[in-house]
Amino acid sequence: MTERRVHPVILSGGAGTRLWPLSRELYPKQFFPLASDLSLLQETARRVGDPARFAPPLVLCNHEHRFIVAEQLREAGIKAHDIVLEPLGRNTAPAAAVAALILAAQARGAGDPLMMLLPSDHVIADQGSFLAAVDSAVPAAADGAIVTFGMTPHRAETGYGYVERGLFFEAAGQALEGCFRVSRFSEKPNQATAAEMVESGQWFWNSGMFMASAATLLGEIEHFAPDILVACRNAVDHAIRDLDFLRLNAEAFARAPSISLDYAVMEKTDRAALVPADFGWSDVGAWSALWEAGMKDSAGNVFHGDVITQDVQNSYIRSDHRLVAAIGLSDSILVVTDDVVLAAPKERAQDVKALVETLRAQGRTEAVSHSRVYRPWGFYESIQNGDRYQVKLITVYPGSRLSLQRHRQRAEHWVVVNGTARVTRNEEIFLLYENQSTFIPLGAIHRLENPGTELLRLIEVQSGPYLGEDDIERIEDSYGRA
Repeated sequence: MTERRVHPVILSGGAGTRLWPLSRELYPKQFFPLASDLSLLQETARRVGDPARFAPPLVLCNHEHRFIVAEQLREAGIKAHDIVLEPLGRNTAPAAAVAALILAAQARGAGDPLMMLLPSDHVIADQGSFLAAVDSAVPAAADGAIVTFGMTPHRAETGYGYVERGLFFEAAGQALEGCFRVSRFSEKPNQATAAEMVESGQWFWNSGMFMASAATLLGEIEHFAPDILVACRNAVDHAIRDLDFLRLNAEAFARAPSISLDYAVMEKTDRAALVPADFGWSDVGAWSALWEAGMKDSAGNVFHGDVITQDVQNSYIRSDHRLVAAIGLSDSILVVTDDVVLAAPKERAQDVKALVETLRAQGRTEAVSHSRVYRPWGFYESIQNGDRYQVKLITVYPGSRLSLQRHRQRAEHWVVVNGTARVTRNEEIFLLYENQSTFIPLGAIHRLENPGTELLRLIEVQSGPYLGEDDIERIEDSYGRA
């Protein structure tokens, strides 16, 4: 075990589009339990939870996900060092710069902190081997290297970047066991080249996990991508505290180029080092990856949910809501949510990302949100939409409340299904119980609260010429959204 604690930096800004329709922009894959009962984010935070090795994690996330991240960390019993809000996605190089700036500033006078960049949406099966790889990386990172973790390849994968092992990494004139210089990088080779790389035994999958000291990382970013450092320093210097979050300055952060740490620094620096490892890693980058990682039946199938099949082989079938029946499929993906059905050959799994881009170009909401939309107070589910009306099921957590608000273009009817509702309607404040209802006229200032200890569930029927979520004028809000 290392004697120097590492500062985990959990990157939770991705949208996970290749796992659509399960993963969507407002609730991406890192928030789902795909490998255990915990979400991928929770698994990542737990993985670095040993206080002897790791400091509390610094989490960077999209500002739209802030309450989901905070709630999932709370559920997992993880106290974050801080949760930093990115106003827009700028890839991993700016995220790394922001984290290094924050950690360096807070450690001023107390040494140069070691930091480890961890994507929030990876699966790691062997915790012991993971910790051993971390311990192998620490001496090199402390000596000024930027260490990447290379995964032993088990097949000629064309969807990953590769990194080639060079000579042993030396510190203080001695070779460090388990750590090597990086010879070169290769980005997503074709099938024939990937096969040659795997056969050579010298190439490893680039996992996207890195370790370095804050000073080393900032120095290399300043050397190879100074515009990133300038933008990120301004974004951090002008950041503001927003409840339990640190919100980066949006105007400054938008000036940072959107580029990965690999392209911006790792492929140019002479400080790149490699720790080869094999700890059951997957980036869960496509539905085919979930098939590979899943428990297969005698026909090579992975099923999730209520699934019945006949003559189906080597396929991944998932249903989150209803019975799915399949006949005669082979090497296929079939995913059914309450509002979308996805069917594809397994070999075309990576093409899902392009399909999502098409949906976005068409303005389809299915690319952005599920029918269940999470809010800091709970969530709502769209039941039915029609001309001038919409029906939702609203769930409010105990002790939570929605903003004090009004609508300019719609009225609402509320019917309590379970629990107790405290309703503010203009000057009135009253309680509603199970099977009771009320009406919120157009333009009325109103609020819904759950004063009880159980979930509050109610049916909301909206009516009016426009029913979009942007027809909400927040007058007062407990979550800083007014």
